[in-house]
Amino acid sequence: MQTSKKDPRIDTYILKSANFAIPVLTYFRDLVHAYCPDATETMKWSFPHFEYKGSILCNMASFKQHCSLGFWHGSQLSDPQRILALGEKASMGHLGRIQKIEDLPDESVLADFVIQSMQLIDKGVKIVRETKPAVNKELDVPAYFLEAMTPRAKQTFDNFSYSQKKEYVMWVTEAKTEATRERRIATSVEWLEEGKVRLWKYAAK
Repeated sequence: MQTSKKDPRIDTYILKSANFAIPVLTYFRDLVHAYCPDATETMKWSFPHFEYKGSILCNMASFKQHCSLGFWHGSQLSDPQRILALGEKASMGHLGRIQKIEDLPDESVLADFVIQSMQLIDKGVKIVRETKPAVNKELDVPAYFLEAMTPRAKQTFDNFSYSQKKEYVMWVTEAKTEATRERRIATSVEWLEEGKVRLWKYAAK
């Protein structure tokens, strides 16, 4: 006997959604199963997902004023009508804010997205995620602090990590009075000459 491919948690999720969302979620759920009979349901990240052969096919979610639908391979689907929202615009789902069934594209279009997603999974196509270029962190070190450093202290400071440098800079720049600032600079230089991090007293021994 074949086990049900529907997850009762999805039934509960739909019934607890806002009234406007129930028909939208029900429609999309039925459409996925109609065009992907092998789809199974599950909950991931607290909202409904549909899986095919162990891989995520698509998902749906409801909010107070709208629903969202997304395709796991969205960025790799053929979309000649430019219906899918991609990149940062996909934050509300690949089909934007949906408040009623009429906000959705034709059934044939949605079906095509489901079928394309199945084909990509069949081919073993992996998700292409945009990688953000590494950003070199630059710390704004006051000139008066740098000028107060001895060559040895400066060498230690330069060899420190960004966070270690920041601890010293913040300690110096957050001084409430000039006298306090001067004392902290002098202490910082002394500790740097000794190769110490700003919070060396609390470092594990």
